[in-house]
Amino acid sequence: MLVVGLTGGIATGKSTVSTLLKAHNVPIIDADLIARQVVQPGTPALERIVQAFGADILLPDGYLNRAKLGTIVFNNDAKRRVLNGIVHPAVRKAMFWAVAKYWFQGERLCVLDVPLLIEGGLWKLMGKIIVVYCSSEIQLQRLMKRDNSSRSDASARLNSQIPIADKLEYADIVLDNSGSPQDLEGQIDSLIRKLYRETGWSWRVSWLFPPYGIFAALSTMLWRRIRRMRRNARKRKSTKNQH
Repeated sequence: MLVVGLTGGIATGKSTVSTLLKAHNVPIIDADLIARQVVQPGTPALERIVQAFGADILLPDGYLNRAKLGTIVFNNDAKRRVLNGIVHPAVRKAMFWAVAKYWFQGERLCVLDVPLLIEGGLWKLMGKIIVVYCSSEIQLQRLMKRDNSSRSDASARLNSQIPIADKLEYADIVLDNSGSPQDLEGQIDSLIRKLYRETGWSWRVSWLFPPYGIFAALSTMLWRRIRRMRRNARKRKSTKNQH
C-alpha cells in the first residue's frame, strides 16, 4: 500500500485538498482529528497531561481545556516540549494503526493529512509527499481574509512557520492552489489517476507478500535520506560559491 503524506502551509488549501480526496473515496488519516481523539477522557495521554499540568486543565465534564493548556505552553518552551512528548507519540501510534487498518482492508493507498509533516520528521516515512502550494502573497491575502486579521498579524503567523517554498524541496508532487477551485479540482483528478496507476502491481505484491512491503518502505526511507543529503550538499556548495 502506498502511504502518501499531505502537507502545506497555513491558508494554502491543504484542508480543501483533503476534502476533495475524501470525496473521491481516497482513505484519509487526519492528524488533527487523531490529536483530538488521543486526549479524550479516559485515554492514557490525557491522564499523563493531567499528571504533568494538574487537574485544572480539565473542563467540568472531564474534557481537556485546550484554551487553558494552550495559554500555559504558548510562551514556555519547556512545558511545550513536555506536552509534545505526551501527545506526539500517541498520535504517531494511532496513525500507525490507522494505516495498518487500511492495509488489512486491502486499500491500494492512504493519505496522511499532517500539517507538520516536515517539521515533525514524518516525511521520512512516507512513500510520496504532496505539498499544497500557493505564492506567499496569495497565502498572506487568504489568511487575512479568513481570519479578518491585519497584514502585520497575518505576516507574523506566516513567519512563525517554515516558508511554503522551503517545503517544496521535500515534495514528490506539488499541487498549485494559486488559481481557481476548478483548477485545483482538475489537479486532484490527475493526481488520483497517477497514484492509482503507480500502485498497480506493487499493491498486490505488498499485500500478498508483506516482506516486500517492508523492504519497499525501508528503501523509500533510505532514498529520501540520500536525496536530502544531496540537497544539503548542493546548498552548502552554493553558499560557499557566493562567498
